[in-house]
Amino acid sequence: MKNAAVFRLAMAHPGDLSELERLIASGTVRPAEVAAVIGKTEGNGGVNDFTRGYFTQTLMGLLSKHLRRPAERLIREIPCVLSGGTEGVMSPHYIVLCIGEHEGVPAQGPALAIGTAFSEPVPPENVGRRAHIDSVADAVRKAVAAAGIERPDDVHFVQVKCPCVTVARAEAAIAAGRVPLTSDPNKSMAYARAAGALGVGLGLGEIKPDGFGDASFLSDFSIQSPRASISSGVEVESNEVIVLGNSPHWSGPLRIAHRPMGDALDIGAVVDVLSDLGIAAAPQVAVHDAARIAAVLVKCEPDRRGRIRGNRHTMLDDTDINAQRHVRGAVAGLVAGVIGDGRIFVSGGAEHQGPDGGGLIAVIASQEQGRA
Repeated sequence: MKNAAVFRLAMAHPGDLSELERLIASGTVRPAEVAAVIGKTEGNGGVNDFTRGYFTQTLMGLLSKHLRRPAERLIREIPCVLSGGTEGVMSPHYIVLCIGEHEGVPAQGPALAIGTAFSEPVPPENVGRRAHIDSVADAVRKAVAAAGIERPDDVHFVQVKCPCVTVARAEAAIAAGRVPLTSDPNKSMAYARAAGALGVGLGLGEIKPDGFGDASFLSDFSIQSPRASISSGVEVESNEVIVLGNSPHWSGPLRIAHRPMGDALDIGAVVDVLSDLGIAAAPQVAVHDAARIAAVLVKCEPDRRGRIRGNRHTMLDDTDINAQRHVRGAVAGLVAGVIGDGRIFVSGGAEHQGPDGGGLIAVIASQEQGRA
């Protein structure tokens, strides 16, 4: 029977994998069982955030050394999804998701299940278009099947890393007679995130194939997936998909739960998702319960209407600090204040991911002994 293990590890810089190296050396982590990595690096989160590629390159080099397999192959087999920007109290860290096989281990009720998949490379001219959506949807279905999750409702979080269009990629496509949706790298990241979100919704059956059109993109935000978390970057050419849910076919103490966040002030969603896992916040999680938390995953978005609960915000008007950096710092402070830990994955750019102007939060935690 499969068993999931999750390790939340700190980093001193974007290439620091010393904590993972120690776990491998002690036998706690087996390199062959590493299925995926999700992390926060201290870059700017933009098109030119090369901390993500730096971490990925270092990770694949480490695993290549232990597995004696080329890093070029591993990078196409192990999703490594990095979100840049650790504003405010966020602490740079990475979450290592491992899958082990344990014979004779009885199931303890639905347990955390992990599934991954890669799409084929996405041509620049397809980024943000219907072909991109369908590509993500197919990969999501494959990842759900790989996780052994039979009911779509048991999927709680889908992390996708999508490619974006760089100036060089756009020029190459145009020279070949293929026109990208946009040649602006920053706009392409937004289109890619939107395509990824709709692809997740389509793959999970939340959105019907004819339930949206080109005009829906970055326009009709009532069309959304409350379980999608999409990032985009120059360091990938394919869609990398990580599906997290609960399944009776998996064993172990870990469970995952999620809640939509209505806005950047929705502390109630944070409290509720913890309650779903048997963890109380009054007002902050107690130290012994905080030790049960294996990962916190958040998606957020500055409200494009310029108001939060009727009051004006200036995130979208600031020409000095990008709006996504504003909202990551704000939401990270809110969530970390409840959790009592800055090692939380907070990613901006939540187009079509959860409620408009909000997003979602997912938490992985171990169950108390004797609790199903």
